[in-house]
Amino acid sequence: MVDYSTVFDRVRGSLLGGAIGDALGWPIEFLQLEQIRQRYGAEGVTDFLPQYAQDAPQQITDDTQMTLFTAEGLLRSAPSADPVPALRRAYLRWLQTQRQEEPALQADGWLVGLPFLYAVRAPGNACMSGLGQQARGYLAPRSFGEMGPVNPQSKGCGTVMRSAPFGLAGMGPDRAFTTAARAAQLTHGHPTGYLAAGAFAALIDRVVSGIELSIAVRETVAQLAAFPASDETVAALTRAVELSEHAATAEQVEQVGAGWIAEECLGIAVYCALYAALTGDPRAALLLSVNHSGDSDSTGAVAGNLIGAVHGVSGLPMEWAAAVEGRDVLVQVADDLVMNFGLGDRSALGARYPFDEGL
Repeated sequence: MVDYSTVFDRVRGSLLGGAIGDALGWPIEFLQLEQIRQRYGAEGVTDFLPQYAQDAPQQITDDTQMTLFTAEGLLRSAPSADPVPALRRAYLRWLQTQRQEEPALQADGWLVGLPFLYAVRAPGNACMSGLGQQARGYLAPRSFGEMGPVNPQSKGCGTVMRSAPFGLAGMGPDRAFTTAARAAQLTHGHPTGYLAAGAFAALIDRVVSGIELSIAVRETVAQLAAFPASDETVAALTRAVELSEHAATAEQVEQVGAGWIAEECLGIAVYCALYAALTGDPRAALLLSVNHSGDSDSTGAVAGNLIGAVHGVSGLPMEWAAAVEGRDVLVQVADDLVMNFGLGDRSALGARYPFDEGL
């Protein structure tokens, strides 16, 4: 029998953990490790950095914004329909938030009416350009192993950083993988980019269902290896697991990668989550995920999604969870995912998520 109190805790933990990692990493995203240590000390960033406005929430970026719109796209997809067109429409609503300063008077849906989501904080080039292409007409995903129709050479981490909700929606690891990988092709056509997104979604699904993290990683690597063109992502995950057997340092994180590309971002998340599982210290693992020379907000967001899914919101630092921007919205969306896919009750969700079957 499913313990829904645990599922709610893990799904909330995943969305809030991702936002925490995003907010921790955003101010140092473009700094080298040496610069981080020069500014903040030998241990680097050890807490949220002060905001410009006193008592302001800790800022999230496009990573968490797009994660929320992924969840919305899933929740607005009719049960019998292919979800990718609805996800395309959700991502186009996010694109709208990056091109105007505030919500329109008649917003299409709940999220696009929330002013805090209109912040523009270095959104990824491939996500922006890919959605610009999708805005001109639906470019459907192709078979796995082929180059996708949009940005066929791009394998940036923009695929992985938005894909946790596929693993939080109760689909099972096979459907979570394929849906996330297909949706990733809306903006990134390189097989490594979209297969890494699929692997992340499947891994999240497994840990939310209660599979121990190291076993979930092994099962996900085996699942991933069955697809053509998965070598880079398999290698990145294998390297992360091997390095996790040694003392955790920022230099070790950088051996996994910098996180700008999808397989490295996923590998860093796994490395840091394995550290949290070994030490029982999600706080230290979240800090580990951002203190390096790389894409700190995205590695923090993806690691936070995974760490939160393993440990639940109850395992996260409460002062961080309370301070992050959009906290109440993240909790609401998490609960909506569980209610819709886990309990099958859409009666309370219709106003926030009208079905969207358009292309």
